[in-house]
Amino acid sequence: MHQAGKVLLVGAGPGDPELLTLKAVKAIAQADVILVDDLVNPEVLQHARPDARIVQVGKRGGCRSTPQAFIEKLMAAEALAGHCVVRLKGGDPFIFGRGGEERQHLLEQGIEVDVINGISSGLAAPASLGIPLTHRDWSQGAIFVTGHGKSEDTKPDWALLAKTGMTLVIYMGVAHCDSIQQALLAGGLAATTPVAVVQSASRSAQAQLITVLGCMASDIAASGLGSPSVIVIGDVVRCADQAYTDQQSGALESRHFTQG
Repeated sequence: MHQAGKVLLVGAGPGDPELLTLKAVKAIAQADVILVDDLVNPEVLQHARPDARIVQVGKRGGCRSTPQAFIEKLMAAEALAGHCVVRLKGGDPFIFGRGGEERQHLLEQGIEVDVINGISSGLAAPASLGIPLTHRDWSQGAIFVTGHGKSEDTKPDWALLAKTGMTLVIYMGVAHCDSIQQALLAGGLAATTPVAVVQSASRSAQAQLITVLGCMASDIAASGLGSPSVIVIGDVVRCADQAYTDQQSGALESRHFTQG
């Protein structure tokens, strides 16, 4: 009797291989086929079986990417052939990882799907600088939001977000930082609102910028930071380690760009 295959949507975390969960390690170790996203640290593949087939299916904003339809077709074909397939994604598969789309596609074909969460860069990036996403004095919540929508109709409502009082954690926003800055300022967010930008969070090549909203776009341009980066906007950025920002009387006094 032909054994049914399955697909595991696995989050590989933000880059540091030590941030891989134990459950993710077990999933990688049992996989027959592993479809690997571009942002996954290759070091995590040390947990794969020697005979596992590794397929690179990179997807990066603004870069040449493997078509999503091809990835979904390949996952389904391998699972229907009786294989255990791991779809290995940077961060968490259900936070801007298209995991929801893939799970739906597979379930519609009667394929078993499990989801194994990973640490998202939206959590790891601020934590690497000592920034909490919530703080009883400054923020009662955090909002994860993409810097661009699938279409014009799905763009974030920045004016509405500016009024929430919540910490904003923006993924894929560096390329659109000028328009994001203008929209948040127009929505009423103060130009002095602290901002942190973290590139390649948790990796050895991590670089970061501490600034304020009114200078965000120009400072990002001057720093040379690019993708993949997370932008954190809100008063919680005042908690950033002294290595990255100077604080006097609770006010953000200076802007710093550091690397490593």
